Amino acid sequence: MMDALTGDAGTCEVPQGEGSGSLSCLMAQAALGHRVLLAAMLAEIGLYPGQDRVLGALWENGPMSQNKLAAAVGIDMSTMTKSLQRLERSGLVSRAPSPANRRVSVVSTTPKGDALRPEIRRVEDELHRRMSDGLTPEEVETLRSLLAVVTRNTCREVALSQPSKPSSKPASKPSSAPTAAAAASR
Repeated sequence: MMDALTGDAGTCEVPQGEGSGSLSCLMAQAALGHRVLLAAMLAEIGLYPGQDRVLGALWENGPMSQNKLAAAVGIDMSTMTKSLQRLERSGLVSRAPSPANRRVSVVSTTPKGDALRPEIRRVEDELHRRMSDGLTPEEVETLRSLLAVVTRNTCREVALSQPSKPSSKPASKPSSAPTAAAAASR
């Protein structure tokens, strides 16, 4: 795994010092460790990080438009386009115009892409095994539950910090009530 400070792939030491044991620091290090380990494991089967999620969304939902696929995976369209270009060059997905709207691309897995399904499942299982080494099944469930709460909290805070999108409705007269973003910043 990669050392977060030096980039050394041989170690993954938790830095000592002020704040190194903080929840924020530990979450960042766990996320980095997960990302580096997953990237190495996916590279063994010829994938880049995120491509497993794209294929998984297609296996779960069937062929779908590029826009819906980006939303299902939770990435922006430019990232989805780059990922699909790589997957298409590797012969794992295909894109075709939608019969209903030729301007929309429908993405499907290919037989070669479908053949990766058991390999991706193996990577997921091995990643889970490595990440939970030393934890009891009960501790794994507790960790899963706690991470779900942290994820909900951070997603809510991100949503509150985003500027509101312009509305197509005509502007109304200004309100003296504080906005959610202003209240959150206090």
